[in-house]
Amino acid sequence: MQLVLDQHQIEQKIKRLSHELLENTYGKERLFIGGIVGNGEVFANQIATIVQANSAQLITVFTIDMHKDFPLDHPIECSIDPTQFIGQTIILVDDVINSGTTMQYALMKILEQPVLSVKTVALVDRLHRRYPIKCDFVGMTLTTTLKDRVEVMPSNGSLEAFLV
Repeated sequence: MQLVLDQHQIEQKIKRLSHELLENTYGKERLFIGGIVGNGEVFANQIATIVQANSAQLITVFTIDMHKDFPLDHPIECSIDPTQFIGQTIILVDDVINSGTTMQYALMKILEQPVLSVKTVALVDRLHRRYPIKCDFVGMTLTTTLKDRVEVMPSNGSLEAFLV
């Protein structure tokens, strides 16, 4: 395993991503910030806290829970009523975009409603896709081989990102 981001670097990237979101959603009265259960949920909450502290936007945080290996074999669940998304701006957050599968299925759940727009955020974008997912806001982009994975995991009492 090779360390890609330590806790301090992750915090810096979350701050930068949050401020990019603020700039790109200027004038929006309300934002829905959703994290994919796991580290996406952690990062969504951190981003929402920073956005809320720096704007008057009404922020609603939600989660999307799914079976990441077999998303079609299990229900994809949203922690709030998805009809609230109608005509709104949705920010979807995950820790790492590996193949794009998880983000794709989470987007499908959101797009069951006629939303105004959806923006995607990832701490690390690995650039190898099986699905045509483009991340709008990225903390770090890595060029890897198909067999490589990036994982964000606890290490020494904090979160760190590793190339495995």
